[in-house]
Amino acid sequence: MVNVSRSVALISLFLLPLLSFSFSVDNPTDRRVLVLLDDLSLKSSHSIFFNTLKSRGFDLDFKLAEDSKLALQRYGQYLYDGLIIFAPSTERFGGSLDSKSIADFVDSGRDLILSADTSASDLIRGIANECGVDFDEDSTAMVIDHSSFSVSDVDGDHTLIAADDLVKSDVILGKTKIEAPVLFRGVAHSLNPTNNLVLKVLSASPSAYSANPSSKLTSPPQLTGSAISLVSVMQARNNARVVISGSLQLFSDRLFRSGVQKAGSPNNYEKSGNEQFVTELGKWVFHERGHLKAGSLVHHRVGETDEPAIYRIKDDLEFSVEILEWSGKSWEPYVADDVQVQFYMMSPYVLKTLSTDKKGLFRTSFKVPDVYGVFQFKVEYEKLGYTTLSLSKQIPVRPYRHNEYERFIPTAYPYYGACFTTMAGFFVFSFVYLYHK
Repeated sequence: MVNVSRSVALISLFLLPLLSFSFSVDNPTDRRVLVLLDDLSLKSSHSIFFNTLKSRGFDLDFKLAEDSKLALQRYGQYLYDGLIIFAPSTERFGGSLDSKSIADFVDSGRDLILSADTSASDLIRGIANECGVDFDEDSTAMVIDHSSFSVSDVDGDHTLIAADDLVKSDVILGKTKIEAPVLFRGVAHSLNPTNNLVLKVLSASPSAYSANPSSKLTSPPQLTGSAISLVSVMQARNNARVVISGSLQLFSDRLFRSGVQKAGSPNNYEKSGNEQFVTELGKWVFHERGHLKAGSLVHHRVGETDEPAIYRIKDDLEFSVEILEWSGKSWEPYVADDVQVQFYMMSPYVLKTLSTDKKGLFRTSFKVPDVYGVFQFKVEYEKLGYTTLSLSKQIPVRPYRHNEYERFIPTAYPYYGACFTTMAGFFVFSFVYLYHK
């Protein structure tokens, strides 16, 4: 019995650090990340990227993609909060890991970084396809651009792209502008038009196309121009985030440290924009930025503080909700002018934009419509780069009771007048009829 107690105590001590870093609503930043590699040498060739994550408090667990002991969960509990797959050539994962388990991982609200290159296997392409991204079917094709290549491209095939067509979103790429072009060498992908959750973050220029750089074109390429996405992101409806890159070199130390000059441009940068781009994108995908949290919906009649169990038609009410944004370390007030509330029954009877006190509290006031039934206060907030908020609270609305109506309704004065006029006319007629000779 003593040995059992000691074993339980040791297991608890072992699990305590893991639980303290686990993903939670109050601390949404991912902490435990599984990194799958097809070659352990990537730990050193991509060390700047990995060290940046470690410096921000992430616990990285490096494993080979074919490790026979791979598992994302144990006893029904996930072991990791995030997943990085830098194993483009892997045909099959080891252990219990497969494309379905990765899809389930994302469906559970956890995050994924997936990187491919020209050696991308059907497994990697299938995972990307599940996220709304289609890589070029030609396994020998690369992105080629004879106008926006880097002048340092020693191979001369113009496959080292100097890309600067970035998504305009401070929440995804940070408030500091990325001045230097991003170096990219890899495969093209396109977005599935039926998936409205996926977004291009780094796009190719209009002169780019996808083809085999070692052979002459015999037919028009399938992917051309701005339809080519170099790096894409997806935020699922459960707020899980995914980054998909067509270049594993994009994350490498060599391209991080490389100087860059775009063809036709006089600007020569000592350092590419890769490190800043990848770092800011990493902050977004692992919920260090753009993660919103809302408090409960608060409502009451004007002049009161207690929330009623039921409203009466034409009541004046006040509504408020607190919204906070995670800064990576703490919750800060969220400031915006586009948060709205609906007073909803089958369709919105009232739609009001909430005003903010700049301290995270959003409020408004309105009159209950002259319709009774079961209504809902609904706040549904969707904004590029931010987690989605969907809040609702049900409240019934009743009509006036018989003793709550006004004794004399002003709009009925003409009818009152007509009634008394008729009575007076009948009295005069009766008097004249009876006493007239």
